[in-house]
Amino acid sequence: MEWALITTWLDAPHAELARQVLQRGIAAVFAVAFLSTLLQFPALLGERGLMPATRVVDSGALRTQPSLFRWGYSDRRLRILCLIAIAIALALVAGLPQLGPPWVPMLAFLALWIGYLSILPIGQVFYGFGWELLLCEAGFLAAFLGSSATAPPTLALLLIVWLVFRLEFGAGMIKIRGGREWRDLTALTYHHETQPMPGPLSRWAHLLPRWFHRGEVLGNHVAQLAVPWLLFAIVVPHPVAAAIASAAAAVVILTQLWLVLTGNFAWLNWITIVLAFAAVDDRAVAWLVPAVPATHAYAPTPLWWSILVALVFLAYAWLSIPAVRNLASRRQLMNASFNRLRLANAYGAFGTVTKARDEIVIEGAAFDEARGADAPADDEWVEYGFKGKPGDVRRVPGWFAPYHLRLDWLMWFLALGSYGRWFEVLLERLLEADRATLRLLGRDPFRGERPQWVRARVYRYRFATRAERRATGQVWMREDRGLLVAPMRRHR
Repeated sequence: MEWALITTWLDAPHAELARQVLQRGIAAVFAVAFLSTLLQFPALLGERGLMPATRVVDSGALRTQPSLFRWGYSDRRLRILCLIAIAIALALVAGLPQLGPPWVPMLAFLALWIGYLSILPIGQVFYGFGWELLLCEAGFLAAFLGSSATAPPTLALLLIVWLVFRLEFGAGMIKIRGGREWRDLTALTYHHETQPMPGPLSRWAHLLPRWFHRGEVLGNHVAQLAVPWLLFAIVVPHPVAAAIASAAAAVVILTQLWLVLTGNFAWLNWITIVLAFAAVDDRAVAWLVPAVPATHAYAPTPLWWSILVALVFLAYAWLSIPAVRNLASRRQLMNASFNRLRLANAYGAFGTVTKARDEIVIEGAAFDEARGADAPADDEWVEYGFKGKPGDVRRVPGWFAPYHLRLDWLMWFLALGSYGRWFEVLLERLLEADRATLRLLGRDPFRGERPQWVRARVYRYRFATRAERRATGQVWMREDRGLLVAPMRRHR
């Protein structure tokens, strides 16, 4: 009888919607992430990539890392891993493993976690983003949500709420401890224009009144510093507490949707929306949408499953100690992992906001035999186009998230001064008209033919005002800031 009372609290019978969204949503993001890897990894990091993963493997750096590639890397192995992972993820999206006992979806999510965990150490700077850690951690926690036959485990949901708290509160504290623009409420006066990957509504958002931008920053502080604490109300088995937690989750979801509309942050915003559903109670949803059932009938939860989830919860509490210390530290780390399993990580983004936008534009020129060794004149250079990052001043930025355009993101960091050998190799590949590399771009002005010259220039970009847009038809205005890389010639 006493065990029955304990298991009653360990079960969350009013969290079926939360479980469905969490399992299917996290699996969908995994499918996108592995698709991104399948299509981009060989050109970026493959055997003949810009930063070959084989060098990491050969150096022995994986001896202390949990990776399936510890025993060797090949593009073929990478593609097989991605295809298998995509198949597993799509099965979870369809809800097929969830029809079995709890250990079936558990193994499916753990397989995705191990697969992606294997890629991170060899992904180098192209996989150095906070949402890579976030996906790994979310996949691990989703493994313990159980199957449709039994009630969702309260402790597993609480661990996901703890993840959302670290994600949101950590980002809020990074901002408060970071640039002055977050404290004087001016950060979003710049951010919509200078963010890494603007979307089609970014210019519209940038041109909103300054008072609106101040309100955005203030709302962001409330959503990230105050609201996340209310998510923990899910531990109280009372309808009022459930409503409070659900309302807090709704605030997180709505603020993330605003970021989805005004930017392109890969799957960061999308997976945060999914994770926030951990605090959504079926009774609160049923109050708003009567067609949604408030209660569900479940089979008794197996004893072994409750014990397993409890042990995972205790282990996670121990792993979280460094993350708690980090949140309280004045030298707070952003997007950091404290263990090899990439669990209980530290998160945060945009502690400072750049005030101006510089873009690296790559140009090429065809061969002119009459010129000999002389570089082409300025009017003979033509630009390469990227899929996402700004280039053509007349092109409206597109929506790509949750798909991750890794090269475009690295080009943004490059403009901030993060110069790496990979960029030199990129220019060499363009001189060779390497097909795999060209597929990473949005436009090849030479249509697969090899140019004779390439160079890189720096431009200062800003959104066109409404008057400038009407007069010129341009979305961006830009100013030439000079050469980054002098003309490089293909050797015949």
